[in-house]
Amino acid sequence: MPAPIMADSPVSVHQGSGTLAQAVLSTAPEGMLIAPAWKRAAAYMLDVVLLTLVLHLLTGQTLMYYLMNYSLVTQGGKYVAGVAVNWALFFGSHYLYFKYTGRTFGRSFAQRGFRIAVVHDNGTLLEQHHWGPRAFGKLIYLIPVVGILWFGMRDFLRGRSKDAEYRTSLDIKNHTVAAVDWSLPSETRLRLR
Repeated sequence: MPAPIMADSPVSVHQGSGTLAQAVLSTAPEGMLIAPAWKRAAAYMLDVVLLTLVLHLLTGQTLMYYLMNYSLVTQGGKYVAGVAVNWALFFGSHYLYFKYTGRTFGRSFAQRGFRIAVVHDNGTLLEQHHWGPRAFGKLIYLIPVVGILWFGMRDFLRGRSKDAEYRTSLDIKNHTVAAVDWSLPSETRLRLR
């Protein structure tokens, strides 16, 4: 009876192809994971809802009245000015929120809650000057009807697509990626708030 063939070691290590981030981004650091599109969408919606609620309360509960009542435009100049001022307040406050939470914390409050970090392709944090264009680019999703149904859905599907490297058009334009914060290199995690 022949002797059984034994391996040199009872444990063998197989090298995989790395993480998903490494598979689609050549500059991604080892171990970095890409945040799922549903988490990104949920974080954005949570930020928008909470900020809009705060604005609505700060404006004496008139913000939503002026934003959603399109018939006011036919009521005269006073109402047209009210609608324009409220839309400017709405867009301006969202721009400032996303810009300055990004500059201060490296992400918005909801992104922090969902453990999402917006970083460069190589896993490093964004510099101060990148947050303004990113914040301005997010305003397109706030355009009534078209923002969510066209731009939002398009970018959600891009965020789920390997062909688009799991990035939205905003990410591609700004050379960023949304990563899971705990999967980032330690020097980046230490600087992330």
